[in-house]
Amino acid sequence: MRVAIVNDLALARDVLRRVVRSVPGYVVAWEAVDGDDAVTKAVADRPDVILMDLVMPRLDGAEATRQIMRQAPCPVLLVTATVGGNIALVYRAMSAGALDAVETPTLGPGGVPHNAEPLVARLTKLDAALRGQTGSGFVPVPATKPPSIDVPRIVGVGVSTGGPDALAAVLAALPVGFPAAVVVVQHIAAEYAPGLAEALRPRCRLPVRVVASGEVPHPGTVYLAATDDHLELASDLRLRYTPAPHSAPYRPSVDVLFASLAARAPRPGVGVLLTGMGTDGADGLLRLRQIGWHTIAQDEATCVVYGMPKAAVERRAATEVLPLGLIGAAVVNQVRSRTRS
Repeated sequence: MRVAIVNDLALARDVLRRVVRSVPGYVVAWEAVDGDDAVTKAVADRPDVILMDLVMPRLDGAEATRQIMRQAPCPVLLVTATVGGNIALVYRAMSAGALDAVETPTLGPGGVPHNAEPLVARLTKLDAALRGQTGSGFVPVPATKPPSIDVPRIVGVGVSTGGPDALAAVLAALPVGFPAAVVVVQHIAAEYAPGLAEALRPRCRLPVRVVASGEVPHPGTVYLAATDDHLELASDLRLRYTPAPHSAPYRPSVDVLFASLAARAPRPGVGVLLTGMGTDGADGLLRLRQIGWHTIAQDEATCVVYGMPKAAVERRAATEVLPLGLIGAAVVNQVRSRTRS
């Protein structure tokens, strides 16, 4: 895998170079000293992944990511000295198209990188996804007889690259008293999910909470997947986390959620697939459409990365293909019409 390194500090570039070269088959494609330099080099030579610093002179990592996703789209992994200390910038970069964030390793005794494991793990997972070694993560879920608990209609939302701002745009359109539960899978590491929920709360009128395994979904609430396991609607109609399938390239997987909704939700709802790299969610959205759900894919013009929605369109999984600004209103209209019928 060809890995590009963007950092204004020579010592940080040296550590990252050592980490990359420590993995068989990984090579450094190029290095850049600031955001402007990174954009120029990415356009001239697109790597498999870019390790992007956040705080840099001239052009910061968030804006550099935005420009790269417009001119030479490729996976961007944020690598910064402190994720928690730069959390606002992390979410801005994720909205611009970054996949994930990890703290920069440091040099330990004898020049050996310290705390490199999280970075290597994320690169390994991304490498497997790029090589197509792990499939979509979609697995058939056996239908079960619903237990006698009251579960509202559900809106299932899947999103990846560029997700925070796209999610906020959709959720902002949902009114107080919304008669459905909204269950969201965003491709994001578990440690950042609570911060994402916190960032979304001021931007929508519904309460946003991370899912505690075993919760019964209630109407008028947004539930956000918040572990590195997958989120599903279990056979007892509670939201639960599951480690299977272990081979899914993205954790949590949109396909796993959609498959469980197709098999177990008591009544058809609305499935939404937003901006994202890859194909996760497309097969699950198709299954939802086949059993009577209303399904929506974000259109190409408003996606940061037209990957997951494009795969859904190619599979004819979407009842509608809409610009981001119209998706929230379409969800409200569909839920209201289905609730009245």
